[in-house]
Amino acid sequence: MNIEHLPLIIQGGMGVAVSDWRLARAVSTLGQLGVVSGTAIDLVCARRLQLGDPGGHMRRALAHFPIQAMSQQVIRSFYVPGGKPPGTPFRPVPRYSLRPGRSLVALTIVANFAEVFLAKEGHDGRIGINYLRKIELPIPFACYGAMLAGVDHILMGAGNPAELPPLLDRLAAHCPVALPMRVQGATSADGDTIVEFDPAALWNALPPTLRRPRFEAIVASVDLATALAADPATRPDGFVVEGPSAGGHNAPPRGPRRLDDAGQPIYDKRDAVEPGQMTAIGLPFWMAGGYGSPEGLASALAGGAVGVQVGTAFAFCAESGMAAPLKQAVLKRVARGDVRVQTDPRVSPTGFPFKVVELDGTLAREDVYADRPRLCDLGVLRSPYRKPDATVGYRCPAEPVEVYQQRRGGRVQNTEGRRCLCNALLAAAGYGQQRPDGYVEPAIVTAGTDFTAVRHLTAVPGYTAADVVAYLLEGRPTQSGGAAFDPRD
Repeated sequence: MNIEHLPLIIQGGMGVAVSDWRLARAVSTLGQLGVVSGTAIDLVCARRLQLGDPGGHMRRALAHFPIQAMSQQVIRSFYVPGGKPPGTPFRPVPRYSLRPGRSLVALTIVANFAEVFLAKEGHDGRIGINYLRKIELPIPFACYGAMLAGVDHILMGAGNPAELPPLLDRLAAHCPVALPMRVQGATSADGDTIVEFDPAALWNALPPTLRRPRFEAIVASVDLATALAADPATRPDGFVVEGPSAGGHNAPPRGPRRLDDAGQPIYDKRDAVEPGQMTAIGLPFWMAGGYGSPEGLASALAGGAVGVQVGTAFAFCAESGMAAPLKQAVLKRVARGDVRVQTDPRVSPTGFPFKVVELDGTLAREDVYADRPRLCDLGVLRSPYRKPDATVGYRCPAEPVEVYQQRRGGRVQNTEGRRCLCNALLAAAGYGQQRPDGYVEPAIVTAGTDFTAVRHLTAVPGYTAADVVAYLLEGRPTQSGGAAFDPRD
């Protein structure tokens, strides 16, 4: 793809199902890059089916999956005609390990296919999917499912994505892959720990020809971008450069660990990346974090960037997958001028700082956190660790403290303040679990600290993705991306 055909705007791949297929499709039809979130998409697919698949969208996508035995297995396992009875829990989904079961692999591949298929349906615009490097175990299966649906870009951050370019090359050829896993407590003497996948083994017939998508590495430093670009084996097709004001997970400060009076990590000039610093690398790049305005776009372009990635403005637009009550609560705070976003170094089980919007009734509040029964039943953010007998176990700092410390050898300090982001982010998109005792999982909302665009756009009641794009471009020529999109579809 020539640089002149690359989008000015990448819509951020946010949260769990906040950047869902509806939002990505809306952005793509406007000639920009719509991005779906691939985080926990297997759980999202399973829960949509259990809610009765409103509109029939998931089943329509699954009817196009090229291995019908797999998609029909998923439907049989999770689809509930008319939706599960109110107040009943969602059925569990198996948790990932180094050797995931066939049913989980099938669900992951099918779910990623469905999300990309729906985002691409009915137009010829570009669609990307965003993954977190920290969520390692599903990566090969997730990427393959997205590629079967013709995904155009894969984006990945929250860690070093050096293994992705060769992984995508091999998946496009249906070749076996082995992705190295980071195992806590392991040494080089323990040997490599890998998750393996042979896509050709899925097929009884000749598999379809796959197009290898572009890969954009999400980075927070020039050093990492330079190192990735220097080796042909790790070189991405481009970069998204996220500053510390971006929503979701942030890279830790590069300097010594210091906190301000509000308990937030202190970032300094070592953490700032100017667009001009990226130009010498010679690959296309987009700036993110504080660039979500016409002035931000102009500044990025003037510094040599292809464009910008924008998340927060899209997170609160009409088409986003955020649960409506949460979206409206934040928009009311924006209108009053009292929205507050905390960069919390403790919240995420990953250990990365995480942006949290302070809202009543959510896990941002200490009383809500204290009242939640501490458990880890989804395991999306579990990490492999080396057990004393040299086998591999799995643990999460958000699980019960005694389990994490006494049974799994974790340090108790790692558990302090950790929230179950898996359950909370599902709840933020309207897929929260209800326990048999009636307890409903509370949500958590993440956003960047720059609400400039949202403040401008709240003048338009129920502003849309098209309003966001028009605001960002402000007089620049738009690019036609396909058929018009109705967010009510």
